[in-house]
Amino acid sequence: MTNQNLLYNIGLTLVKGVGDIIAKQILQSVGDTEVLFKEKKRLLERIPGITPRILNSLRDPNVLNRAEKEIDFIRKNSIQALFFKDEHYPKRLNDCIDAPVLLYCKGNVELNPSKIISIIGTRHATEYGKEVTEKIVSEMAGIYPDALIVSGLAYGIDIIAHKAALKAQMSTIGVLAHGLDRIYPPLHRSIAVSMLQHGGVLTDFLSQTNPDRQNFVKRNRIVAGISDCTLVVESALKGGALITAEIASSYGRDVFAVPGRINSLYSQGCNKIIRENKAALVESAEDIIKAMCWETKVEKVPTAIQQQLFPNLNEQEQLLYNILSQHREGLQINLLAIQANLPISKLSMTLFEMEMNGVIRCLPGGVYRVG
Repeated sequence: MTNQNLLYNIGLTLVKGVGDIIAKQILQSVGDTEVLFKEKKRLLERIPGITPRILNSLRDPNVLNRAEKEIDFIRKNSIQALFFKDEHYPKRLNDCIDAPVLLYCKGNVELNPSKIISIIGTRHATEYGKEVTEKIVSEMAGIYPDALIVSGLAYGIDIIAHKAALKAQMSTIGVLAHGLDRIYPPLHRSIAVSMLQHGGVLTDFLSQTNPDRQNFVKRNRIVAGISDCTLVVESALKGGALITAEIASSYGRDVFAVPGRINSLYSQGCNKIIRENKAALVESAEDIIKAMCWETKVEKVPTAIQQQLFPNLNEQEQLLYNILSQHREGLQINLLAIQANLPISKLSMTLFEMEMNGVIRCLPGGVYRVG
């Protein structure tokens, strides 16, 4: 991304009246953020979604001036800015309607690995919650050491999950509710620094953004959307963890929860979402792996044979069939989207047609398999 492109991309996020959803709708019409800032007003007025308030903000010189300052901060601090159209932008987020247009990342991490798990919970973690979190992360590391652990760097279960991942030499990302010019809470700064070598920190907030209450709720959509599944270890009946779990469910992601004693305040939320079938009960990493159908073995099937079996497949169907044929135990839809380089929104109908025609099968956990 050139400085010029970055300038206008950051500028778009600063325009009053433009959120992530509206920004993407507008860009579908204009194609490029630079056009928004350089096109004549009378032409921009014809674009759906552009209101007088947005037009006035686009012409406000303070918008690009602030964007220039952010670019200076990014360059000086070796921060990576990821526009939602960029190759390295988290592809799982692209299927979330309110995913950030622009992300800021610092560290050393692959944001599109084959497996990502968000581990969340109360800030008032008990010894039980600590033990369970460490146990599950350790077990996952023994089976899938390349899996990425995501959490929010907050007190309680979040920081326990990050520490457990680092101890197990797994990559871990902390999604922040503020800019990358600070770490909140400050007590976790040393852990955040350690994470830069085996993961990193991620946010959609500009520098100088305070960790205000509403920002924590907003960042939860990233925690939920960037992963394949979300695990709630401990939670009271109300709290950010249950909000994140609900968002994950709305995105079509699998939600898991660890059960606890019925008289434990910080197990009531987990027990509730399990009881209401909003989360699957898990006691180990193996429970998650089985539910997600991650126990796969790669076996290649010659293309010639595939085409003989189903000669009427169109180009996109053939592509999906070829990919699934290499994963005989099945492939989760998020991973299929990544390998096919297609958004899930475009995959769903094609997969449904292929399923109806008996070409593939849909398994629990959003997994698809040939035959």
